[in-house]
Amino acid sequence: MKSLFTQSKKNTIVNFLLFKVGWLACVVLGATNYHLWGSAAVAVVVLVAVKSSPHPNCTLKFIVAASIIGFIWESTLSSFGVLEYYYGQVHVGLAPHWIVAMWALFATTLDSSLVWLNRNLLLASAFGAIGGPLAFYAGQRLGAVNIPDDRLILVVLMGGWAILTPSLVWLQNYMSKRAVITTL
Repeated sequence: MKSLFTQSKKNTIVNFLLFKVGWLACVVLGATNYHLWGSAAVAVVVLVAVKSSPHPNCTLKFIVAASIIGFIWESTLSSFGVLEYYYGQVHVGLAPHWIVAMWALFATTLDSSLVWLNRNLLLASAFGAIGGPLAFYAGQRLGAVNIPDDRLILVVLMGGWAILTPSLVWLQNYMSKRAVITTL
């Protein structure tokens, strides 16, 4: 009898579940003095993603690139007071480590559980415009972030994530294609 799940579907489900666990760890622990544990949980997820990738070096480079992009974006929002974090900031105005870890975590999904975003960058943009703000509002409800102005942040996050999500999808595709070409 044939299994209902192929190895690919199992990997996708595992990736989705690891993302959810990592996200929850970062947000819940990011609201406490135990914020380092959230980033540690993400490090484990990143390790699993890199080890299970057919092109581990490419995957790691993409995760680092996404983390740098996230650090710049989140630090910009923090420095302008659009978002306020309670724990994990090395310096006021810089993104806390655990939010940067969440960008690494998000990057692990783009060639696995969110691979369907590759079909259409407009779909990726809509997904980002909706999902980004929802994630931050959930983070606020869990006490990890303060959103001083709900209307401003909604516009800023929707616009930012509408651009950043398809950009990351494009970058992941570009880096993956280059990795395949260089291994031929």
